Amino acid sequence: MRMTDLQKNVQALADELVETGVERGLQVAVYRDGELVVDAVAGVADPATGRPMTSGTPVYVTSTGKGMVATVVHVLAERGVLAYDTPIAEYWPEFAAHGKERATVRHALTYQLGLPGVPVDTTAADLVDWEKMCATLAGAKPWWEPGTKIGYHPQSFMFIVGEVVRRASGKTVSQVLLEEVAQPLGVAGELFLAVPAAELPRLAVIEDPQGPPMEMPPEMLAQIPFFRVVDGFTAAPMQALPDAALSNRPDLLTSDAGATGTARGLARMYDGLLHGLIPAGRLAEATSAQAAGMDEVTGRPVTWGLGYSVGLTTALDKPSYFGMGGSGGTAAFADKESGLAVGITKNRIGAGDPFETVDRIGRLILG
Repeated sequence: MRMTDLQKNVQALADELVETGVERGLQVAVYRDGELVVDAVAGVADPATGRPMTSGTPVYVTSTGKGMVATVVHVLAERGVLAYDTPIAEYWPEFAAHGKERATVRHALTYQLGLPGVPVDTTAADLVDWEKMCATLAGAKPWWEPGTKIGYHPQSFMFIVGEVVRRASGKTVSQVLLEEVAQPLGVAGELFLAVPAAELPRLAVIEDPQGPPMEMPPEMLAQIPFFRVVDGFTAAPMQALPDAALSNRPDLLTSDAGATGTARGLARMYDGLLHGLIPAGRLAEATSAQAAGMDEVTGRPVTWGLGYSVGLTTALDKPSYFGMGGSGGTAAFADKESGLAVGITKNRIGAGDPFETVDRIGRLILG
């Protein structure tokens, strides 16, 4: 498909998704070889005021931001600031508690660390207290011996890997993202972990899904690995599936526990990874299967590179795809075969299958 046709077809689909009420505001961007070949936008960023969604409107993207943190790690690893197989405790001595002294940065990036949970009573206010969360996780007992099992870390990943970055580099993960990734790629105003307070008015307002909230009885929840409790920690407290109230909190948005970006900024980051942000050999290691098997938390088969999912969703599962998706239904990824880098953001949290929109757009772009 010609790139001019792709732009037209993606824009038509974005318009349809908004006009039919599936989405409120939507951004789609595609880069190839450093060139922005698709820049589609539709709908509104703020339903209360009618402020339109634009290509430059930052959107809170939940776990899609884990890909930003992983990218920071790879840039620092290339500079010799940290190394994948170094024990975390060498950078962060307190982390050695309860037998974690041999847990490595690689274990964290491949979700084999064994700390998927945060305390059951964790509140939104706790999630924005970086020092408190890091101290809690450093002192926690792992659910399994690091390196022996795989389990998604919904909330803890950002704190653990972000604190490793801070301890190793002497800078916050947000600062490193700005200096080593966003600025060199020309997207300093479009890629954030902690959003500067002055930038908050630019952000899209997140909306809850349409219709009544889905509720499950306690006995059903108990059968789902994602919600099990171990030693007072659970992988999925209330904050594991962020709602609009949490996603729009200024204290979360301005903390390193959050992640915000435009589709354009996210796609540019993945395009940068394909084209020299890190050397080809490191990219090959980071984006190939490093850990695969049944996930102890989600109960599904998974394949992880170093901080990126290999394959993205059930519908977008080629091994040449690497990236991350977020619980609200956003995603950013690249295809090593076609050379396309894709960002998809939206401000209405997905109901049911949160990646339905990502799948429709991804299939259109990648065929």
